[in-house]
Amino acid sequence: MRQQKVDPGLVESYVDTLASTMRTAVATDGHGKNVALDIAIEWSVNIARRVTDQGNKVIFAGNGGSAAIASHMATDYSKNGGLRAWSMNDASMLTCLANDYGYDQVFAKQIEFHGRPGDLLVAISSSGKSPNILNGVQAARSQGIKIVTFSGFSHDNPLRKLGDVNFYVRAMEYGFVEVAHQAILHAILDIDVGWKPGANTQLQL
Repeated sequence: MRQQKVDPGLVESYVDTLASTMRTAVATDGHGKNVALDIAIEWSVNIARRVTDQGNKVIFAGNGGSAAIASHMATDYSKNGGLRAWSMNDASMLTCLANDYGYDQVFAKQIEFHGRPGDLLVAISSSGKSPNILNGVQAARSQGIKIVTFSGFSHDNPLRKLGDVNFYVRAMEYGFVEVAHQAILHAILDIDVGWKPGANTQLQL
């Protein structure tokens, strides 16, 4: 088995890059106007809570690594946040819809079946260019569903222009974009349930 030594400086640089990626994440509103990150997170916290308080749901969508984030966050938002949350990742549904309508319609069709006005769609795509995510967002918009988007890579990716609030991560590597997306989504939930600096963050030895 090949053995590889990892330069400690490389690891430190990786961590520094990840931290920088998080610090330079930005948000815009539905008109493309810059919004302070804390204001965008505050809006997301409030809309997620209001959606479920009114009997509606938070819907998550993503492909690949973003699908894993969608499933993880739907679970956490339900269990830890007491929010009505659902991820559109059921394998039977995805393969059925892909077979019958094409993979670019797998989220749009589920929103057509299960979406209702007053829901919230969280659309996650590292590239911001995935056709099935873009079609899902358009289907949500046509039904009066609120939309939060998470994207990265190119600053002018199409997804970044489609949400009521759009979080964008300035990075070209999947790992950095995905970790930043998940961290922001965790921040939305953790702040909603009352996280404060220093609370339950230090391991007691």
